[in-house]
Amino acid sequence: MDDEGVLRSVGPRLRQLRLEQEATLSDLAEETGISVSTLSRLESGQRRPTLELLLPLARAHRVALDELVDAPETGDPRIRSKPVERHGRTFISLTRRPGGLQSFKMVMPVDRDPRPTLQTHEGYEWLYVLSGRIRLVLGSRDLVLEPGEVVEFDTRTPHWIGNPGPTPAEVLAIFGPQGERMHVRS
Repeated sequence: MDDEGVLRSVGPRLRQLRLEQEATLSDLAEETGISVSTLSRLESGQRRPTLELLLPLARAHRVALDELVDAPETGDPRIRSKPVERHGRTFISLTRRPGGLQSFKMVMPVDRDPRPTLQTHEGYEWLYVLSGRIRLVLGSRDLVLEPGEVVEFDTRTPHWIGNPGPTPAEVLAIFGPQGERMHVRS
């Protein structure tokens, strides 16, 4: 597809994303700061998409910019993320798309102080134990999870996750946007 064809395809793609999210033009205007008339003209192809318009729209729709313009695939599809250490735990990102759900491999050392400090925040989490054991205190429940076990929970429920030992634990984790910020970013 030539450049003009790519630009013409942006409007219908924006409309499709908005309708999939069951959002109105007014909802999107409020979230992005772009006027309803500009959004309408973009979707109908009467306005040429610009980077200044596409960046907030990509954020609002939680898609990568290249997905909005249907850019051809480039480069190596393998994800080569650098491990990040936070609060003594190692996080390895398994996704590279901005926004939305984020997945990580977590390596959790044995807790030196196993006393739980329960926290709450917006979001949702899913954890799968690869090796070792993890302890999850979720509200009034106190669970020890073994390899192959999975939990999912609303993070508005007071919770704490730790490693009771005797070895480090490896966990696959999927966090909603708020949960990912809470646990990975400082």
